[in-house]
Amino acid sequence: MSTFSIVVAVVSLILGALLALLTIPVLVWLERRIASLIQDRLGPNRTNIFGFRLGGVVQSFADVVKLLLKEEYYPSHINMGRWLFMLAPVITFVAALLAFMVIPFADTLMINGEALRVQALPVGFSLLWYLAIGAIGVLGVIFGGWLSHNKYALLGAARAGSMVISYELALGLSALAFVVTYDSVDFNAMVQWQSGVFWGVVPAWGILVQPVAAIILIVALFAETNRNPFTVAEGESEIVAGYMTEHTAMKFAMYFMGEYVAMNTASAVIITMIFGGYQLPWVSTETMLTHFSTFALALMVAIPLVVAVLIRWMRKNNTVRPTVSTDGGRGFETKVLSIALVVMTLFLEAVLLYLGFFAENLVANTIAVALFQVAVFVVKLMLFNIFFIIIRWTVPRFRYDQVQHLGWYYLLPLSLFNLLVTAIIVVGVTS
Repeated sequence: MSTFSIVVAVVSLILGALLALLTIPVLVWLERRIASLIQDRLGPNRTNIFGFRLGGVVQSFADVVKLLLKEEYYPSHINMGRWLFMLAPVITFVAALLAFMVIPFADTLMINGEALRVQALPVGFSLLWYLAIGAIGVLGVIFGGWLSHNKYALLGAARAGSMVISYELALGLSALAFVVTYDSVDFNAMVQWQSGVFWGVVPAWGILVQPVAAIILIVALFAETNRNPFTVAEGESEIVAGYMTEHTAMKFAMYFMGEYVAMNTASAVIITMIFGGYQLPWVSTETMLTHFSTFALALMVAIPLVVAVLIRWMRKNNTVRPTVSTDGGRGFETKVLSIALVVMTLFLEAVLLYLGFFAENLVANTIAVALFQVAVFVVKLMLFNIFFIIIRWTVPRFRYDQVQHLGWYYLLPLSLFNLLVTAIIVVGVTS
């Protein structure tokens, strides 16, 4: 094992952990800010550390501290199986975290003849891993609700279990349609397949090649992650908080964070399977490496524009009425962050200028392309997470019977029919 392979493996593992864990406070912040935008209010924007609010993200870290310091409550009627009652939230959280680890963040690096995967867990059966590990998460929900010995928690657990069974079938059959199309169960191979085009100009993304399977996949993953309009397992207006009714403090926090990790993982799977993953349309990894100077020049133009828009947005959101003296620190925060963004931009411009026009280092160019692909992946990931959030705050929750009816009467037959048609077309094309 070479030094490069060890470094790439360690960096990929760290990157996977950061994208899974550090996105939790960002997603909580996005949830609140988008909800406030939809409801025509401001959302959290006051909590700060030494004057730094970061647009309200600091509020999410304050909530973590609050949950850490809250009193742990253990219902006195839980005698047998208390350890499993405490372990249940951990099962849900860890399952969602492990499912995220097989997502490719960039194309395979070819360095000194070695093929190095940019995955936290570099396995070739990524889809099977996701389906297997992701299905374990519901056990934490079922154990938590069953061992609470609370009728509302038990109803929530029963609903969660039956909903997962209903939508796992449609999810698996839609995923199988993609397997037949891509001829692989490897997420990275699926992304590479989508880097091509069909009819000479249309990107070969899964949403265009397999539109029916893509829609079924998205709907099933909404149900699997227990997001609106499928939040029947914790319907506050019907069963209090469902399976989480008896969980407090960090036990509740693990369920809470597990839901956001699961949403983040579902978004990563969706963009990987049907939206080209880390690839941009019409621009493959080979194209960027072959025309690296043009690629570097395009980035040198795009980065300052993006940073300028970000600074302008920050200044607009940090502007307050002169009469509000308590928010005087916002000007200092804006100035410091603007300087930091400008310095970062100048550094990136210098690196791209050197690599694109003064140096011919294939290894450095390969790493630069990989970092760009990681950035593309993160942008797509956050955009689809925003889609998850918008759906939550604009679509009402379905009734439990409607959820079951949709899964069994519509998605399951449709996914079976789509798989049959896909198999016929693929066999006809390849024969």
